[in-house]
Amino acid sequence: MRKIILALVGVMVLAGCCKQAQPEGVQYGFVSISDVIPDVILDIRYYGTYNFVGAKVDGYNEPIALMTGVAADSLKSVSDELLAQGYRLKIFDAYRPQRAVDHFVRWSKDVSDTLTKAYFYPELAKDRLFPEGFICARSSHTHGSTVDLTLFDMNSGKEVDMGGTFDWFGMSSYPTYTDLTEGQLAMRQLLRDAMMRHGFKPFDTEWWHFTLQDEPYPDTFFDFPVERKSIVR
Repeated sequence: MRKIILALVGVMVLAGCCKQAQPEGVQYGFVSISDVIPDVILDIRYYGTYNFVGAKVDGYNEPIALMTGVAADSLKSVSDELLAQGYRLKIFDAYRPQRAVDHFVRWSKDVSDTLTKAYFYPELAKDRLFPEGFICARSSHTHGSTVDLTLFDMNSGKEVDMGGTFDWFGMSSYPTYTDLTEGQLAMRQLLRDAMMRHGFKPFDTEWWHFTLQDEPYPDTFFDFPVERKSIVR
């Protein structure tokens, strides 16, 4: 009997260890956006070198987009609505680990590195990016329910013209910026309206940035890497 009890205890301990060993993304209900929205287009800028840092960013181990399940479901509703109008979603970033945010901060403080200035912040001195809030020590992306995106026109086969590019540090990135063509303003409004209808709130300095209004982890700053094994049981 004693041997049986010990064996049962061992099984229970092992089961407990296995449960604790689940990836953090699994424990908190993160998913791959592509699994939820098969039509989505991914252009994960921080996995490559075409970004304001000019290098692959810490924590981006695979070119995939992760998000909390509830946010991804809401984004699927956005996608369904816009797909019926001839547009697909194109995602630049979603969940962002804290180590990536830390990488941005380190980069911003190295004022000698201006490799990407002409492409992302030609109107600003690099030492102003952090003080003016373009780079921050904390990001809503790290909560897991924020996404950076634009629209892809299925008729033209091209990304739509939003009157400005992703991660441009300047006034033209503000949603309130109006020195744009009627077509550019219409495209920004189309994306904004669809996102807001399905529970996302816009950001006041970036037309491409939206956060789920009722995000499940508003006070949690996750740091697990962007890779599929972070969400696989």
